Amino acid sequence: MEITTLGIDLAKSVFQLHGVDADGVVVLQKKLRRGAVLNFLGKLEPCLVGMEACATSHYWAREIAALGHEVRLIPPAYVKPYVKRQKNDAADAEAICEAVTRPNMRF
Repeated sequence: MEITTLGIDLAKSVFQLHGVDADGVVVLQKKLRRGAVLNFLGKLEPCLVGMEACATSHYWAREIAALGHEVRLIPPAYVKPYVKRQKNDAADAEAICEAVTRPNMRF
């Protein structure tokens, strides 16, 4: 499982992860409790991680970057156009993963 891009939908207790490989093929769709996120990401090869900017995103960005990943925070308004179906955590994580790879995305 070679994840090159990971979208994380941050929440109060359970985070949704959506990972794709270099070809854009979905290789990971996972829910993790808050306490298990850093342990899981520490086992992954360094990759591009996207998250919506929110109250706790800067904390998580620092912690994830310390593990060697490249982290990009995206304003929620820039993620919304990439949501393809009904809004839920999995759809948001997928949209974040898609938005973070766009060359004209502003961070």
